[in-house]
Amino acid sequence: MTKDSTTAELTLAAVDLGATSGRVILGGVTEGVLRMKHLARFPNIPQHVGEDLHWNIQSLFASLNDGLRKAIGASPNIESIGIDSWAVDYGLLCGGRLLGLPHHYRDDRTSRGVELVHERLSPSELFAHNGLQHLDFNTVFQFAVEAETGFLDLADRALLVPDLIAYWLTGEMRTEATNASTTGLLSVLNGDWDTDLITRLDLPTDLLPPLVSPGERIGALTPAVAQRLGTADPIQVTAVGSHDTASAVVAVPMEGPNTAFISSGTWSLVGVELDAPVVTEEARDANFTNEGGVDGTVRFLKNVSGLWLLSESMRQWGHDATDAQRSSDLETLLAEAAAITTPVAVFDPSDDRFTPPGDMPTRIRDWCVEHGQEPPHTLAEVVRSILESLAAAYAQTLATAEELTGRSIETIHIVGGGSQNTLLCRLTAQRSGRRVLAGPIEATAIGNLLVQARSVGQIDPAAGLNEMRQIVKNSFPVEEYLPG
Repeated sequence: MTKDSTTAELTLAAVDLGATSGRVILGGVTEGVLRMKHLARFPNIPQHVGEDLHWNIQSLFASLNDGLRKAIGASPNIESIGIDSWAVDYGLLCGGRLLGLPHHYRDDRTSRGVELVHERLSPSELFAHNGLQHLDFNTVFQFAVEAETGFLDLADRALLVPDLIAYWLTGEMRTEATNASTTGLLSVLNGDWDTDLITRLDLPTDLLPPLVSPGERIGALTPAVAQRLGTADPIQVTAVGSHDTASAVVAVPMEGPNTAFISSGTWSLVGVELDAPVVTEEARDANFTNEGGVDGTVRFLKNVSGLWLLSESMRQWGHDATDAQRSSDLETLLAEAAAITTPVAVFDPSDDRFTPPGDMPTRIRDWCVEHGQEPPHTLAEVVRSILESLAAAYAQTLATAEELTGRSIETIHIVGGGSQNTLLCRLTAQRSGRRVLAGPIEATAIGNLLVQARSVGQIDPAAGLNEMRQIVKNSFPVEEYLPG
Protein backbone atom coordinates (compact mmCIF):
# COMPACT_ATOMS: atom_id res chain seq x y z
CA MET A 1 0.00 0.00 0.00
CA THR A 2 1.44 3.36 -0.99
CA LYS A 3 0.85 6.74 0.53
CA ASP A 4 -0.98 9.00 -1.90
CA SER A 5 -0.72 12.76 -1.82
CA THR A 6 -1.78 15.80 -3.72
CA THR A 7 0.31 16.13 -6.85
CA ALA A 8 1.59 19.61 -5.98
CA GLU A 9 4.32 18.26 -3.69
CA LEU A 10 5.19 15.27 -5.89
CA THR A 11 8.05 16.41 -8.08
CA LEU A 12 9.69 13.10 -9.04
CA ALA A 13 8.52 10.70 -11.75
CA ALA A 14 9.40 7.00 -11.71
CA VAL A 15 9.10 5.06 -14.96
CA ASP A 16 8.92 1.41 -13.91
CA LEU A 17 8.92 -1.05 -16.81
CA GLY A 18 8.18 -4.68 -16.04
CA ALA A 19 8.03 -7.75 -18.24
CA THR A 20 4.23 -7.56 -18.51
CA SER A 21 3.37 -3.93 -17.82
CA GLY A 22 4.80 -0.47 -17.24
CA ARG A 23 3.86 2.37 -14.92
CA VAL A 24 4.52 6.04 -14.34
CA ILE A 25 4.35 7.06 -10.68
CA LEU A 26 4.77 10.49 -9.12
CA GLY A 27 6.54 10.73 -5.79
CA GLY A 28 8.19 13.02 -3.29
CA VAL A 29 9.72 12.94 0.19
CA THR A 30 8.54 15.41 2.80
CA GLU A 31 9.22 15.23 6.54
CA GLY A 32 10.80 11.80 6.22
CA VAL A 33 7.83 10.21 4.45
CA LEU A 34 7.64 9.12 0.83
CA ARG A 35 4.33 9.85 -0.84
CA MET A 36 3.32 8.40 -4.18
CA LYS A 37 0.57 8.70 -6.74
CA HIS A 38 0.02 6.32 -9.64
CA LEU A 39 -0.55 8.24 -12.85
CA ALA A 40 -0.47 5.65 -15.61
CA ARG A 41 -0.31 1.91 -16.18
CA PHE A 42 0.06 0.28 -19.58
CA PRO A 43 0.64 -3.22 -20.96
CA ASN A 44 3.98 -4.48 -22.19
CA ILE A 45 3.08 -7.10 -24.76
CA PRO A 46 5.93 -8.92 -26.54
CA GLN A 47 5.37 -9.86 -30.16
CA HIS A 48 6.47 -12.69 -32.41
CA VAL A 49 8.09 -11.70 -35.69
CA GLY A 50 8.44 -14.91 -37.62
CA GLU A 51 9.93 -17.37 -35.16
CA ASP A 52 11.58 -14.67 -33.02
CA LEU A 53 10.20 -13.08 -29.86
CA HIS A 54 10.74 -9.33 -29.51
CA TRP A 55 9.85 -6.41 -27.26
CA ASN A 56 7.57 -3.86 -28.90
CA ILE A 57 9.82 -1.08 -27.68
CA GLN A 58 8.26 1.69 -29.79
CA SER A 59 4.80 0.98 -28.40
CA LEU A 60 6.25 0.86 -24.88
CA PHE A 61 8.00 4.19 -25.41
CA ALA A 62 4.82 5.80 -26.73
CA SER A 63 2.88 4.57 -23.68
CA LEU A 64 5.44 5.83 -21.17
CA ASN A 65 5.48 9.19 -22.97
CA ASP A 66 1.72 9.37 -22.53
CA GLY A 67 2.28 8.61 -18.84
CA LEU A 68 4.96 11.30 -18.50
CA ARG A 69 2.73 13.80 -20.28
CA LYS A 70 -0.01 13.01 -17.77
CA ALA A 71 2.45 13.32 -14.88
CA ILE A 72 3.72 16.70 -16.06
CA GLY A 73 0.14 17.89 -16.49
CA ALA A 74 -0.68 16.82 -12.94
CA SER A 75 2.53 18.17 -11.38
CA PRO A 76 4.13 20.95 -13.44
CA ASN A 77 7.09 21.22 -11.03
CA ILE A 78 8.66 17.85 -11.82
CA GLU A 79 12.41 17.99 -11.18
CA SER A 80 13.55 14.52 -12.16
CA ILE A 81 12.63 11.37 -14.04
CA GLY A 82 14.10 7.95 -13.24
CA ILE A 83 13.79 4.81 -15.36
CA ASP A 84 14.08 1.17 -14.36
CA SER A 85 13.29 -2.04 -16.21
CA TRP A 86 14.10 -5.72 -16.46
CA ALA A 87 17.73 -6.68 -17.12
CA VAL A 88 19.91 -8.08 -19.92
CA ASP A 89 17.92 -6.99 -23.02
CA TYR A 90 19.10 -4.18 -25.29
CA GLY A 91 18.70 -2.31 -28.54
CA LEU A 92 21.42 -2.11 -31.17
CA LEU A 93 21.93 1.28 -32.81
CA CYS A 94 23.81 2.70 -35.75
CA GLY A 95 24.23 6.45 -36.00
CA GLY A 96 21.71 6.84 -33.19
CA ARG A 97 19.01 4.85 -35.00
CA LEU A 98 17.58 1.59 -33.66
CA LEU A 99 18.37 -1.49 -35.75
CA GLY A 100 15.21 -3.55 -35.37
CA LEU A 101 13.17 -4.54 -32.34
CA PRO A 102 15.10 -5.73 -29.28
CA HIS A 103 14.92 -9.47 -28.73
CA HIS A 104 13.04 -10.80 -25.70
CA TYR A 105 15.19 -12.72 -23.21
CA ARG A 106 12.79 -15.66 -23.48
CA ASP A 107 13.53 -16.05 -27.18
CA ASP A 108 15.08 -19.48 -27.71
CA ARG A 109 18.06 -18.19 -29.75
CA THR A 110 20.11 -17.76 -26.58
CA SER A 111 21.16 -21.40 -26.18
CA ARG A 112 23.37 -21.03 -29.26
CA GLY A 113 25.08 -18.08 -27.59
CA VAL A 114 26.04 -20.24 -24.63
CA GLU A 115 27.82 -22.68 -26.93
CA LEU A 116 29.67 -19.88 -28.69
CA VAL A 117 30.91 -18.25 -25.48
CA HIS A 118 31.95 -21.52 -23.85
CA GLU A 119 34.01 -22.38 -26.91
CA ARG A 120 36.26 -19.48 -25.90
CA LEU A 121 35.97 -19.46 -22.10
CA SER A 122 35.00 -22.22 -19.68
CA PRO A 123 32.15 -21.56 -17.25
CA SER A 124 34.73 -21.20 -14.45
CA GLU A 125 36.75 -18.62 -16.40
CA LEU A 126 33.62 -16.66 -17.26
CA PHE A 127 32.51 -16.62 -13.62
CA ALA A 128 35.94 -15.42 -12.54
CA HIS A 129 35.50 -12.45 -14.88
CA ASN A 130 31.89 -11.46 -14.23
CA GLY A 131 30.72 -13.31 -11.10
CA LEU A 132 27.33 -14.00 -12.66
CA GLN A 133 24.89 -16.84 -12.27
CA HIS A 134 24.61 -18.80 -15.49
CA LEU A 135 21.43 -17.85 -17.30
CA ASP A 136 21.17 -18.66 -20.99
CA PHE A 137 19.82 -15.21 -21.73
CA ASN A 138 22.58 -13.09 -20.16
CA THR A 139 23.58 -10.31 -22.53
CA VAL A 140 26.99 -11.82 -23.20
CA PHE A 141 25.32 -14.87 -24.75
CA GLN A 142 22.90 -12.75 -26.75
CA PHE A 143 25.79 -10.70 -28.12
CA ALA A 144 27.54 -13.89 -29.22
CA VAL A 145 24.54 -14.81 -31.36
CA GLU A 146 24.41 -11.29 -32.81
CA ALA A 147 28.11 -11.54 -33.69
CA GLU A 148 27.77 -14.93 -35.36
CA THR A 149 24.94 -13.69 -37.58
CA GLY A 150 26.88 -10.54 -38.48
CA PHE A 151 24.18 -8.29 -37.09
CA LEU A 152 26.49 -6.92 -34.42
CA ASP A 153 28.78 -5.59 -37.15
CA LEU A 154 26.01 -3.19 -38.22
CA ALA A 155 25.85 -1.51 -34.79
CA ASP A 156 28.05 1.15 -33.25
CA ARG A 157 26.22 1.20 -29.89
CA ALA A 158 24.23 -1.16 -27.68
CA LEU A 159 21.91 0.30 -25.05
CA LEU A 160 20.15 -1.69 -22.34
CA VAL A 161 16.41 -1.05 -22.26
CA PRO A 162 16.31 1.71 -19.59
CA ASP A 163 19.39 3.34 -21.15
CA LEU A 164 17.69 3.28 -24.56
CA ILE A 165 14.66 5.03 -23.08
CA ALA A 166 16.93 7.61 -21.41
CA TYR A 167 18.71 8.20 -24.71
CA TRP A 168 15.43 8.82 -26.53
CA LEU A 169 14.49 11.33 -23.83
CA THR A 170 17.83 13.15 -23.47
CA GLY A 171 20.02 12.36 -26.45
CA GLU A 172 22.71 11.07 -24.03
CA MET A 173 24.10 7.52 -24.28
CA ARG A 174 25.11 6.01 -20.96
CA THR A 175 24.95 2.57 -19.32
CA GLU A 176 23.72 2.53 -15.74
CA ALA A 177 26.04 0.47 -13.55
CA THR A 178 23.64 -1.87 -11.73
CA ASN A 179 22.08 -3.00 -14.99
CA ALA A 180 25.50 -3.20 -16.64
CA SER A 181 26.42 -5.78 -14.01
CA THR A 182 23.81 -8.18 -15.44
CA THR A 183 25.34 -8.21 -18.93
CA GLY A 184 28.20 -10.57 -18.12
CA LEU A 185 30.63 -8.05 -19.61
CA LEU A 186 31.38 -6.06 -16.46
CA SER A 187 34.34 -6.98 -14.28
CA VAL A 188 33.20 -8.31 -10.92
CA LEU A 189 36.53 -7.14 -9.45
CA ASN A 190 36.64 -3.47 -10.47
CA GLY A 191 33.09 -2.69 -11.64
CA ASP A 192 34.19 -1.45 -15.07
CA TRP A 193 33.79 -2.92 -18.55
CA ASP A 194 35.98 -6.01 -18.79
CA THR A 195 37.93 -5.22 -21.96
CA ASP A 196 39.99 -8.41 -21.65
CA LEU A 197 36.82 -10.53 -21.59
CA ILE A 198 35.24 -8.55 -24.42
CA THR A 199 38.37 -8.95 -26.54
CA ARG A 200 38.60 -12.69 -25.87
CA LEU A 201 35.02 -13.05 -27.08
CA ASP A 202 35.90 -11.07 -30.21
CA LEU A 203 33.21 -8.48 -29.46
CA PRO A 204 33.58 -4.75 -30.16
CA THR A 205 35.23 -2.98 -27.22
CA ASP A 206 33.46 0.32 -27.88
CA LEU A 207 29.92 -1.03 -28.30
CA LEU A 208 28.80 -0.24 -24.76
CA PRO A 209 28.70 3.41 -23.62
CA PRO A 210 30.40 4.84 -20.51
CA LEU A 211 28.97 3.89 -17.13
CA VAL A 212 26.86 6.11 -14.90
CA SER A 213 26.05 5.40 -11.24
CA PRO A 214 22.68 5.64 -9.50
CA GLY A 215 22.05 9.22 -8.43
CA GLU A 216 24.08 10.80 -11.22
CA ARG A 217 22.30 12.91 -13.79
CA ILE A 218 22.16 11.52 -17.32
CA GLY A 219 20.91 14.70 -18.99
CA ALA A 220 17.94 16.98 -19.49
CA LEU A 221 15.01 16.33 -21.80
CA THR A 222 15.80 17.50 -25.28
CA PRO A 223 13.79 20.56 -26.37
CA ALA A 224 11.80 18.44 -28.84
CA VAL A 225 10.93 15.84 -26.18
CA ALA A 226 10.06 18.52 -23.62
CA GLN A 227 7.69 20.12 -26.12
CA ARG A 228 5.99 16.79 -26.86
CA LEU A 229 5.58 16.15 -23.13
CA GLY A 230 4.07 19.58 -22.56
CA THR A 231 6.80 21.34 -20.58
CA ALA A 232 9.25 24.14 -21.19
CA ASP A 233 11.40 23.11 -18.22
CA PRO A 234 14.71 21.23 -18.68
CA ILE A 235 13.63 18.26 -16.56
CA GLN A 236 16.57 16.05 -15.64
CA VAL A 237 16.68 12.30 -16.21
CA THR A 238 18.47 10.83 -13.20
CA ALA A 239 20.17 7.45 -13.16
CA VAL A 240 18.58 5.18 -10.58
CA GLY A 241 19.13 1.48 -9.93
CA SER A 242 17.87 0.88 -13.45
CA HIS A 243 17.86 -2.87 -13.01
CA ASP A 244 14.49 -3.18 -11.31
CA THR A 245 15.83 -5.50 -8.63
CA ALA A 246 18.53 -2.99 -7.72
CA SER A 247 15.82 -0.40 -7.10
CA ALA A 248 13.66 -2.93 -5.25
CA VAL A 249 16.47 -3.81 -2.83
CA VAL A 250 16.86 -0.13 -1.89
CA ALA A 251 13.28 -0.33 -0.63
CA VAL A 252 13.77 -3.47 1.48
CA PRO A 253 13.45 -2.22 5.08
CA MET A 254 16.10 -4.59 6.41
CA GLU A 255 18.30 -4.11 9.42
CA GLY A 256 21.70 -5.67 9.86
CA PRO A 257 23.42 -8.63 8.22
CA ASN A 258 21.02 -11.34 9.44
CA THR A 259 18.37 -10.49 6.89
CA ALA A 260 17.66 -11.66 3.37
CA PHE A 261 15.44 -10.40 0.61
CA ILE A 262 13.14 -11.93 -1.96
CA SER A 263 12.07 -9.59 -4.72
CA SER A 264 9.05 -11.54 -5.86
CA GLY A 265 7.40 -10.84 -9.18
CA THR A 266 7.65 -12.42 -12.61
CA TRP A 267 11.01 -13.68 -11.34
CA SER A 268 12.08 -14.28 -7.76
CA LEU A 269 15.44 -12.78 -6.83
CA VAL A 270 16.53 -14.44 -3.59
CA GLY A 271 19.61 -13.31 -1.72
CA VAL A 272 21.50 -11.03 0.63
CA GLU A 273 23.21 -7.65 0.38
CA LEU A 274 27.01 -7.68 0.71
CA ASP A 275 29.89 -5.23 0.65
CA ALA A 276 32.02 -7.40 -1.64
CA PRO A 277 31.40 -10.17 -4.20
CA VAL A 278 31.69 -13.89 -3.52
CA VAL A 279 33.46 -15.48 -6.48
CA THR A 280 34.35 -18.88 -5.08
CA GLU A 281 33.92 -22.05 -7.10
CA GLU A 282 31.30 -23.08 -4.54
CA ALA A 283 29.28 -19.97 -5.39
CA ARG A 284 29.52 -20.77 -9.09
CA ASP A 285 28.49 -24.38 -8.53
CA ALA A 286 25.47 -23.16 -6.57
CA ASN A 287 24.64 -20.81 -9.49
CA PHE A 288 24.67 -17.64 -7.38
CA THR A 289 25.29 -14.25 -8.91
CA ASN A 290 27.05 -11.05 -7.87
CA GLU A 291 25.12 -8.08 -9.24
CA GLY A 292 25.75 -4.42 -8.60
CA GLY A 293 23.59 -2.60 -6.09
CA VAL A 294 23.03 1.05 -5.27
CA ASP A 295 25.89 2.73 -3.36
CA GLY A 296 28.42 0.13 -4.43
CA THR A 297 26.75 -2.80 -2.69
CA VAL A 298 26.60 -6.32 -4.09
CA ARG A 299 23.36 -8.20 -4.56
CA PHE A 300 24.45 -11.77 -3.91
CA LEU A 301 21.49 -13.76 -5.08
CA LYS A 302 20.03 -16.51 -7.15
CA ASN A 303 17.46 -15.98 -9.85
CA VAL A 304 14.61 -18.39 -9.13
CA SER A 305 11.50 -18.65 -11.25
CA GLY A 306 8.61 -16.66 -9.83
CA LEU A 307 4.98 -15.76 -10.28
CA TRP A 308 5.52 -16.15 -14.02
CA LEU A 309 4.50 -19.79 -13.44
CA LEU A 310 1.21 -18.67 -11.94
CA SER A 311 0.46 -15.94 -14.47
CA GLU A 312 1.18 -18.24 -17.42
CA SER A 313 -1.07 -20.92 -15.88
CA MET A 314 -3.87 -18.39 -15.47
CA ARG A 315 -3.38 -17.29 -19.05
CA GLN A 316 -3.59 -20.91 -20.21
CA TRP A 317 -6.82 -21.46 -18.30
CA GLY A 318 -8.42 -18.24 -19.53
CA HIS A 319 -7.12 -17.35 -22.97
CA ASP A 320 -10.01 -15.00 -23.63
CA ALA A 321 -10.36 -13.57 -20.13
CA THR A 322 -9.57 -9.97 -19.29
CA ASP A 323 -6.92 -9.08 -16.70
CA ALA A 324 -9.71 -8.26 -14.23
CA GLN A 325 -11.37 -11.64 -14.79
CA ARG A 326 -8.07 -13.49 -14.35
CA SER A 327 -7.40 -11.54 -11.15
CA SER A 328 -10.82 -12.49 -9.79
CA ASP A 329 -10.33 -16.13 -10.77
CA LEU A 330 -6.90 -16.15 -9.13
CA GLU A 331 -8.31 -14.84 -5.86
CA THR A 332 -10.79 -17.72 -5.82
CA LEU A 333 -8.12 -20.29 -6.70
CA LEU A 334 -5.77 -19.00 -4.00
CA ALA A 335 -8.49 -19.46 -1.39
CA GLU A 336 -9.12 -23.00 -2.64
CA ALA A 337 -5.39 -23.72 -2.72
CA ALA A 338 -4.99 -22.51 0.87
CA ALA A 339 -7.72 -24.91 1.98
CA ILE A 340 -5.92 -27.99 0.62
CA THR A 341 -4.69 -30.16 3.49
CA THR A 342 -3.16 -33.08 1.60
CA PRO A 343 0.39 -32.94 0.20
CA VAL A 344 0.89 -31.73 -3.36
CA ALA A 345 3.81 -32.23 -5.71
CA VAL A 346 6.87 -30.05 -5.23
CA PHE A 347 8.78 -29.52 -8.48
CA ASP A 348 11.90 -27.58 -9.48
CA PRO A 349 10.64 -24.17 -10.65
CA SER A 350 14.05 -23.37 -12.16
CA ASP A 351 13.90 -26.21 -14.68
CA ASP A 352 14.56 -24.76 -18.14
CA ARG A 353 11.24 -26.06 -19.45
CA PHE A 354 9.44 -23.39 -17.41
CA THR A 355 11.29 -20.44 -18.97
CA PRO A 356 9.50 -20.02 -22.34
CA PRO A 357 5.86 -18.91 -22.56
CA GLY A 358 3.35 -21.71 -22.91
CA ASP A 359 1.23 -24.33 -21.19
CA MET A 360 2.67 -24.36 -17.66
CA PRO A 361 0.10 -26.76 -16.12
CA THR A 362 0.99 -29.43 -18.69
CA ARG A 363 4.72 -28.86 -18.18
CA ILE A 364 4.27 -29.19 -14.41
CA ARG A 365 2.35 -32.44 -14.84
CA ASP A 366 5.02 -33.78 -17.19
CA TRP A 367 7.80 -32.86 -14.73
CA CYS A 368 6.00 -34.65 -11.91
CA VAL A 369 5.43 -37.82 -13.96
CA GLU A 370 9.09 -37.87 -15.04
CA HIS A 371 10.20 -37.56 -11.41
CA GLY A 372 7.83 -40.16 -9.96
CA GLN A 373 5.47 -37.72 -8.25
CA GLU A 374 1.70 -37.65 -8.40
CA PRO A 375 0.92 -34.58 -10.50
CA PRO A 376 -1.65 -31.98 -9.42
CA HIS A 377 -5.04 -32.57 -11.01
CA THR A 378 -7.37 -29.69 -10.14
CA LEU A 379 -6.65 -26.04 -10.87
CA ALA A 380 -6.36 -25.33 -7.15
CA GLU A 381 -3.85 -28.17 -6.77
CA VAL A 382 -1.73 -26.71 -9.58
CA VAL A 383 -1.75 -23.33 -7.82
CA ARG A 384 -0.81 -24.90 -4.49
CA SER A 385 1.93 -26.95 -6.17
CA ILE A 386 3.41 -23.81 -7.76
CA LEU A 387 3.47 -21.89 -4.47
CA GLU A 388 4.80 -24.84 -2.44
CA SER A 389 7.54 -25.30 -5.03
CA LEU A 390 8.50 -21.62 -4.98
CA ALA A 391 8.58 -21.59 -1.17
CA ALA A 392 10.74 -24.72 -1.12
CA ALA A 393 13.11 -23.17 -3.67
CA TYR A 394 13.32 -19.99 -1.58
CA ALA A 395 14.16 -21.97 1.55
CA GLN A 396 16.86 -24.02 -0.19
CA THR A 397 18.38 -20.97 -1.85
CA LEU A 398 18.61 -19.08 1.44
CA ALA A 399 20.15 -22.09 3.20
CA THR A 400 22.80 -22.16 0.48
CA ALA A 401 23.35 -18.40 0.81
CA GLU A 402 24.08 -18.94 4.51
CA GLU A 403 26.72 -21.56 3.66
CA LEU A 404 28.35 -19.42 1.01
CA THR A 405 28.49 -16.19 3.04
CA GLY A 406 28.81 -17.46 6.60
CA ARG A 407 25.77 -15.43 7.61
CA SER A 408 22.89 -16.64 9.75
CA ILE A 409 19.61 -15.47 8.26
CA GLU A 410 16.87 -14.77 10.78
CA THR A 411 14.42 -12.61 8.83
CA ILE A 412 13.28 -12.77 5.20
CA HIS A 413 11.84 -9.66 3.56
CA ILE A 414 9.52 -10.31 0.64
CA VAL A 415 8.86 -7.27 -1.53
CA GLY A 416 7.09 -6.79 -4.83
CA GLY A 417 3.93 -8.40 -6.09
CA GLY A 418 4.57 -11.66 -4.24
CA SER A 419 4.32 -9.85 -0.91
CA GLN A 420 0.56 -9.61 -1.55
CA ASN A 421 0.26 -13.38 -1.88
CA THR A 422 -0.61 -14.42 1.66
CA LEU A 423 -0.32 -18.12 0.92
CA LEU A 424 3.14 -17.76 -0.64
CA CYS A 425 4.38 -15.71 2.33
CA ARG A 426 2.96 -18.22 4.83
CA LEU A 427 4.48 -21.18 3.00
CA THR A 428 7.85 -19.41 2.80
CA ALA A 429 7.87 -18.92 6.58
CA GLN A 430 6.91 -22.56 7.14
CA ARG A 431 9.41 -24.09 4.74
CA SER A 432 12.32 -21.81 5.72
CA GLY A 433 11.63 -21.84 9.46
CA ARG A 434 12.22 -18.09 9.55
CA ARG A 435 10.21 -14.96 10.18
CA VAL A 436 8.89 -13.37 7.00
CA LEU A 437 8.10 -9.66 6.67
CA ALA A 438 6.04 -8.90 3.56
CA GLY A 439 6.06 -5.49 1.92
CA PRO A 440 6.27 -2.97 0.53
CA ILE A 441 4.51 -4.03 -2.65
CA GLU A 442 5.80 -1.22 -4.88
CA ALA A 443 9.42 -1.75 -3.90
CA THR A 444 10.92 -1.07 -7.32
CA ALA A 445 9.16 2.27 -7.78
CA ILE A 446 9.97 3.21 -4.17
CA GLY A 447 13.68 2.55 -4.63
CA ASN A 448 13.63 4.45 -7.92
CA LEU A 449 12.03 7.48 -6.24
CA LEU A 450 14.31 7.40 -3.19
CA VAL A 451 17.48 7.54 -5.29
CA GLN A 452 16.01 10.49 -7.21
CA ALA A 453 14.95 12.19 -3.96
CA ARG A 454 18.50 12.02 -2.64
CA SER A 455 19.86 13.33 -5.92
CA VAL A 456 17.64 16.43 -5.92
CA GLY A 457 18.03 17.13 -2.20
CA GLN A 458 14.68 15.95 -0.82
CA ILE A 459 16.81 13.54 1.21
CA ASP A 460 20.18 14.53 2.66
CA PRO A 461 22.68 13.91 -0.18
CA ALA A 462 24.96 12.25 2.38
CA ALA A 463 22.26 9.77 3.45
CA GLY A 464 23.08 6.10 3.03
CA LEU A 465 20.89 3.09 2.47
CA ASN A 466 20.02 2.82 6.17
CA GLU A 467 18.57 6.34 6.18
CA MET A 468 16.68 5.69 2.97
CA ARG A 469 15.26 2.47 4.40
CA GLN A 470 14.11 4.34 7.47
CA ILE A 471 11.94 6.43 5.14
CA VAL A 472 10.48 3.18 3.80
CA LYS A 473 9.65 2.11 7.35
CA ASN A 474 8.04 5.48 8.02
CA SER A 475 5.95 5.26 4.88
CA PHE A 476 4.75 1.70 4.30
CA PRO A 477 3.34 -1.09 6.48
CA VAL A 478 4.59 -4.68 6.46
CA GLU A 479 2.86 -7.97 7.34
CA GLU A 480 4.54 -10.52 9.60
CA TYR A 481 4.41 -14.30 9.07
CA LEU A 482 5.92 -16.68 11.58
CA PRO A 483 6.94 -20.31 11.00
CA GLY A 484 4.85 -23.05 12.51
